[in-house]
Amino acid sequence: MQDEETFAQGLKKQDPEAWARLYEEYFPRIYRYIALRVQNQTEAEDLAEQVFLKALESSPSFKWRGAPISSWLFRIARNQVIDYWRTDKSKRTLPLNEFLVSDTIDPERAAERNSDIRELIKAVGQLTQAQRDVIELRFAGGLSISEVANILGRSPGAVKVLQHSALATLRRKLSGWKR
Repeated sequence: MQDEETFAQGLKKQDPEAWARLYEEYFPRIYRYIALRVQNQTEAEDLAEQVFLKALESSPSFKWRGAPISSWLFRIARNQVIDYWRTDKSKRTLPLNEFLVSDTIDPERAAERNSDIRELIKAVGQLTQAQRDVIELRFAGGLSISEVANILGRSPGAVKVLQHSALATLRRKLSGWKR
C-alpha cells in the first residue's frame, strides 16, 4: 500500500519515471479492455492513448485515497469508451476486425481462433450491461474484484454475483460450441 501511495505521488508530481512505469504496466491492459468494447483496432489505439493523456492532464489534481492506481485509469478508460459511443451512434455496427488474433504460422488455426473470438464476443454482447462491464474489466482488463468494484461503484460482493451470473450465462450460451 505504501508503494502504491509513493507511486501515486510520483504521478501527481508528473515524474517521468513514474509515468513511464504506468504506461508500460497498464497500456496493454487498457488497450485490450478498450479493443473489446469498440472492436476497432485504430479507434482502440487512439482511445487508449487518450486515456493516458487525460490521466496526465488530471494528475496535478489527483488525490490518492487508498484505491489502486488501476481503478483510476480504468475509470478514465470506461468514460472514454462511453464518450466514444455517445458521440457517434453510427459506430455501433462496427464489424469485428481480424486483429484480435494474428497467427502467421498457421492461417487455419488463426481463422478458427478468430471465429471463436467472434462467437465469444457475440455471447458477451448478450449479457446485461452490468455483467458485460464486470467481464470486460475482470478478463480483458485483468483487474481484481475489488478494483472492478471500485471502478463500477459497487460492492465486491455485487461484482462477484455479477461475474458468477455472467459466466453461468456464457456457459449456457456457449455449451454447444465445438472448440
